Amino acid sequence: MHIQYIEVGNFRKLQAVRIDFSEQTTIFVGANNSGKTSAMVALRRFLFDRTNFSVNDFTLTHWNKLDADANAWEAQPSGDEPIPVDWGEVLPFVDVWLNVPIAELHYVQKLLPTLDWDGSSIGVRLRYEPKDALALRHEYLTAKRAAATVMGAASAGKGDEPKPATARDAFALWPRSMMDFLSRRLRATFEMKAYLLDPAKLVSPKDGVAKPQTLPPESEPIDGDPFKGLIRIDEISAQRGFGFAARSATRGDDPAEERDQRSASKLSGQLRSYYVQHLDPFETPEAKDLEALQALHEAQAAFGKRLAAGFSDALKELEEIGYPGVTDPKLTITTSIKPIDGLNHASAVQYEVPTYIADTKGAHRLPEESNGLGYQNLVSIVFALMSFRDKWMKVGKAGKTTNAEDALIPPLHLVLIEEPEAHLHAQVQQVFINQAYAVLRKHDKLKDSKILRTQLVVSTHSSHLAHEADFASLRYFRRLPAPADAGSVPISSVVNLSEVFGNTDKTERFVRRYLKATHCDLFFADGAVIVEGPAERIVIPHLVRERSDYEYLRRCYITWLEIGGSHAHRLKSLLVHLGLNTLIITDLDAMEISGKAATPKRGAGLLTRNETLKTWIPGEKSLDALFDKKGNELVSSYPSGYVIRVAYQQPIKVTFKSKEPVDVLANTFEDALVYENTDLFKTLDGTGLIAKFRTALNDSADLAALAGEVSKALKNGGKAEFALDLLYCDEGDKLKVPAYIHEGLLWLARQLRRKEVETASDAAEVAA
Repeated sequence: MHIQYIEVGNFRKLQAVRIDFSEQTTIFVGANNSGKTSAMVALRRFLFDRTNFSVNDFTLTHWNKLDADANAWEAQPSGDEPIPVDWGEVLPFVDVWLNVPIAELHYVQKLLPTLDWDGSSIGVRLRYEPKDALALRHEYLTAKRAAATVMGAASAGKGDEPKPATARDAFALWPRSMMDFLSRRLRATFEMKAYLLDPAKLVSPKDGVAKPQTLPPESEPIDGDPFKGLIRIDEISAQRGFGFAARSATRGDDPAEERDQRSASKLSGQLRSYYVQHLDPFETPEAKDLEALQALHEAQAAFGKRLAAGFSDALKELEEIGYPGVTDPKLTITTSIKPIDGLNHASAVQYEVPTYIADTKGAHRLPEESNGLGYQNLVSIVFALMSFRDKWMKVGKAGKTTNAEDALIPPLHLVLIEEPEAHLHAQVQQVFINQAYAVLRKHDKLKDSKILRTQLVVSTHSSHLAHEADFASLRYFRRLPAPADAGSVPISSVVNLSEVFGNTDKTERFVRRYLKATHCDLFFADGAVIVEGPAERIVIPHLVRERSDYEYLRRCYITWLEIGGSHAHRLKSLLVHLGLNTLIITDLDAMEISGKAATPKRGAGLLTRNETLKTWIPGEKSLDALFDKKGNELVSSYPSGYVIRVAYQQPIKVTFKSKEPVDVLANTFEDALVYENTDLFKTLDGTGLIAKFRTALNDSADLAALAGEVSKALKNGGKAEFALDLLYCDEGDKLKVPAYIHEGLLWLARQLRRKEVETASDAAEVAA
């Protein structure tokens, strides 16, 4: 049995999303404020930490509706039939869908949707809803009218007209609105209820937006906790301090366990908790504990005698002042030695510092605070995972319970980890994600067991961690602009990256390998710039940092990907699913009909070799047609508001050894850079391509001759070396950015600025 997927509705930014769970490890990735944390909090709130709901967990879009429904109550004459409220539209919920083999039917008998269950997925909705909707309405109206009475009396005493209490800037007593009322009374008036779902009504998400089924009005909640005895849930929260405080909840276990975990702010605290639950010889002692207990008894007796002898003179002196008297209790000293006391101090955990040519007797030891934060965090997290596993499997003393219910091992262990990368070096992050699941399964009864399953869910901002994870395990949280409805707010959708390319093919294999060979910043970026080669990858980001024209881009998280024009189109499916505003800077790559490379010119019937230009944007192979493409013809826009634009060399006016400016046609980034910086390159010091360009500019009689010399130089020139030389020279900062790149970067800045406003109504206004 395992969780197949969950659907989250009306919870923070997650208005309607489906999150597919891998059978082993699932990684949540996405840019800041994309909903990853909301998803982890939703799992926490609905599955075990159900007392911490607040009004801020309701999707903000629904606040106006709840306030409007409450206003309708107020306007309704007293005694009328209460106006019904469709709570199902606004209440936060999580649908958990389980994949349960027929052999494990006995675990889920109370969750079967029908008596003739056919082995399909089993769904349970956990919904946070009013305990009694009519009682909630009555309590709200009572509080609202009481506040209005007080405000009215105060205004009458001053002789002023009462101001409307709903105005944002007006003073008003609580409750100003329904959401204001719930800010104080939510936990008292709401509770969690569970409902069975119908597998036949499952609908696949569309464009990343889920379509959760609507509960029939006559639906009755099921009794108790639907997952008790089925799922053990453990969590490592992002807010864990230097030594980390693990948060854990176990269905059917003593709540004291969770309190112990919350107090374990350091590794020593974790060790104490682990010792008490699994190793303490005083708890249900076994034969192997007798030797330790006997040694403790002898030590306690010997220490007790030493204390009595040591305090004898002091006690005699006390008797000399009249205490104790004949009828007073006599003072005595005794001892109690427990092993846990040996761990209950600041230096219980120490790190041994290796020294050169020294045995262990001469080694230095330091307390745990003296070790690096990265290692503290790594050791703490790994030890927590070991502890979670051993508590699930009832290792040691934990398995000696006399309670039959507590002795049962739930068939599914769900472990949640938020942002494990905190303080961890990049390589350690990669090692961690590779080993974490293995740690959770390192038990004789687990290993490859299909009966006892473990599912690990990790949320992260780390491209290093995402880089090391299996592509199919990544779930990309994508920010969506707010719908064009009054009061709407930005929401999120979730993309299952294992489904981006459909069936495995060469394109998918290429993208997987490419991302592995480069980096995974793409999953955390606000926007992307795809460049043709190493020269663009080196020079353009530098010019963006130096030019005031691109100041807004410097505020954004832009990922730069270098990929040749013949391959950039292979990223199309991925970019479309991620919904990233993207600029593709590529080369014209002119050729003759025969396929031979050519120098660009008009009216010669030349074509482009660039697959991105031919098959994607703008979908044109004729060079003459590409020269004249403008504005929206260079853009591919999508209904959800994001856009992808291509930028390639187009005709520019240049004055070179002529009185009037004439059209010049560049073929690559390098010659475009030369044509727009002719005066600079004429005197620029340097070797390699810089020297060749300098010679061509000084010796060529006209633009036609210059184009031929530049083309000849580029055939055998080192483009990456050329870019590095430009960075090294002082005049490199004076370079003018080629027009096609400049326009593309300004376009990207406008799209990101528009996205910051997050209004879908602007999505159609795609600037060229």
